[in-house]
Formats: sequence, structure tokens, C-alpha cells
Amino acid sequence: MAKRRLAEKGADLTRPYEKCLMYGASALTDAELVAVILRCGKKGMGVTELAQKVLDLTPDGSGIKGLCTLSSADYMSLPGIGEVKAVILECVGELSKRISVKKAVRRAQMSEPKAIADYFMELLRHEDQENLHCVMLDCKLRMIGEERISRGSSTMSIVSPRDIFLAAMRHRAVSIALVHNHPSGDPTPSANDLFLTERIRIVGELMEIPLLDHIVIGDRCFVSFMEDGYLKPGSDNENETCFWRRPGYQRGEDLQPQKEPLIE
Repeated sequence: MAKRRLAEKGADLTRPYEKCLMYGASALTDAELVAVILRCGKKGMGVTELAQKVLDLTPDGSGIKGLCTLSSADYMSLPGIGEVKAVILECVGELSKRISVKKAVRRAQMSEPKAIADYFMELLRHEDQENLHCVMLDCKLRMIGEERISRGSSTMSIVSPRDIFLAAMRHRAVSIALVHNHPSGDPTPSANDLFLTERIRIVGELMEIPLLDHIVIGDRCFVSFMEDGYLKPGSDNENETCFWRRPGYQRGEDLQPQKEPLIE
């Protein structure tokens, strides 16, 4: 019906709203999708042109995928974007992150690293500071809760094992997994990541709440300590512990953290 009315009126199908009505949202370009949200441009600038300037605001020219990293203040730096439009755009970005998380929650069985990484990827990969989350699991490896334990700088996050296991006990977790992001986009574990993970593994064994994995989130990629062999069960013989099996590592290598246990 809407298509017939548009055809009868001779609507301008180069305009994003009318184009969407006629062909559906999938037919719109990224700039046209943003233009529909903005609804109107400003004096001397059409809405699609203004929408393209919004996309150009994103870090490193990342376009539409970077919208969820921008704040209202970022949007309001553009002439033609007032408070109302800025808040709408920020909420659209937040919605996109939450939709991604809800899709991942459908696979609440966290029996493999990818399921955990999928759950946190859109939440963490755009963060410009390190965030450490603890995932609490039941006896069937279903997620029964998750908490952000710490938030740090762009290069590190100060972490207390006490806070991790207090959260685990609050949720009555049978086991846990850790997740943190690297704002650089490179998920390669650092020496401090390795040191802290081993410390948490040891405490978890003592408390009978084992650490099953530690996931490092990069930009659309991740590293699993369990899959990559960084994290393995402890041994009755301390000398046989094989946690730091990686190229170039020699047993006894100094991996002590800098004053505080850090994730870096």
C-alpha cells in the first residue's frame, strides 16, 4: 500500500525515507540509514550529507561500526547536530551493542571460548580503557552471572583476586572465566596478563572455584588462554606446572608485575 501511494505521488526515491518505504531498509547505504534517524539536515546541507559527516566522526574512519564508540558530546561537535539528535544517535549505538549481547546470550552455554568471546565482543572491543569481567558458571557451564571487576587506563587495569572470588561466591559459582579487552585491538597476552592469570588459577584451585579460561578481546578477534595453551591445570609437583608453555619462555623467567597485579 505504501509503495502504491509513493508511486502515485511520484515520490523522490533518492530521499532516504521514501527509498526505505519503497525498497526496505536493507537497500539504504550507511549514510542513508543515519539520515533516516536524523530526519532533517541543516541550512545549506542536506540530511544525507550531514549523516556522512556523522559517519566521518568515527575513529580511524571506521564508519558505521564506530558509532557505538561516540558520545553525545562528540555528535554535538558537528554543526546541525543538537542535543536531541545527539542523544538519539548515542542511544542507537547503545542499542546495537545490547542487541549483539542479547544474541550471544541465547547461547548461554559457555562450554567453549568462542561463546564467551561472542558475548563480550561488542561490549568491549570499542572500549578505550581496559575492563576486566568475571563470568560465573554453574556445574553445566551455563552462565549464572557476570560482573565488571575493574576498569583501568588505556594500557592496564589493576585487579584484586579478592574482588574476583567475592563476586564468584556472591553468585555461588562452580567455576569462573575471566574476560578483558586490549584497547589496542591486539589480543596478544602480556607478561602481566600471564602472571595475574596464574595467580587467579592458583587461588581458584585452593578455593575449589577453578578458573577455566581467560579471554582477551581485541578488535573482532580474541585469544583464549585455554585454547592457546597458556592455561592448564596445576600439578601436585610445582616443577611440572606447564602454564607458561610458549615460544621463547624459559622456566624461571621473571614475570613479576609492576608493584600491583595488572592486566596490561
